Amino acid sequence: MKVLGILPFARQLLINAISNGDSAIDGTAGNGHDTLFLAQLVGDLGRVYGFDIQEAAIRKTKERLIEHGALNQVSLFQSGHQEAKNLIPENDHGNISGAIFNLGYLPGGDKSIVTKPETTLKAIADIFSLLKKGGIIVLVIYHGHEEGRKEKDVLLNYVSSIDQAEGHVLTYQFLNQKNNPPFIVAIEKR
Repeated sequence: MKVLGILPFARQLLINAISNGDSAIDGTAGNGHDTLFLAQLVGDLGRVYGFDIQEAAIRKTKERLIEHGALNQVSLFQSGHQEAKNLIPENDHGNISGAIFNLGYLPGGDKSIVTKPETTLKAIADIFSLLKKGGIIVLVIYHGHEEGRKEKDVLLNYVSSIDQAEGHVLTYQFLNQKNNPPFIVAIEKR
């Protein structure tokens, strides 16, 4: 297939925005795949801030980073992404090149623990304020469960109202796939 799938497209957006030495955020560390990807993009001179409320997610992410020799450039927080602005050092405020969120629940984890619209909206607004010009927030929205559908509706309403003078908002999705496939919303700071 010549059209990028959802996750490869999300990664391509991040590749376009993040360079060696930059700072980035993984708003939902999960199993550590995106945290490691971001660490590889920023390199030894960059910084990644990873957030997750679940101890198991932080542990798995740390193990993955150690396995790949990428722990030194990552700060992990067992905290909700809505705390990013409070936990990221002020010298990185206005210098974040990219952020990614995989919204829903931890794959292979407790499916009753899900991202919530109110905390996700706060995280998006706060992290948008931390982005540098041209920085991007990539949201991978999994909405195949009740809470995910609620979060999707709230998020789409919110991002649709972002002033185009402040940011570009796009969606990327496959319209003819069954079972509520995930899709992307990306917000680029102008």
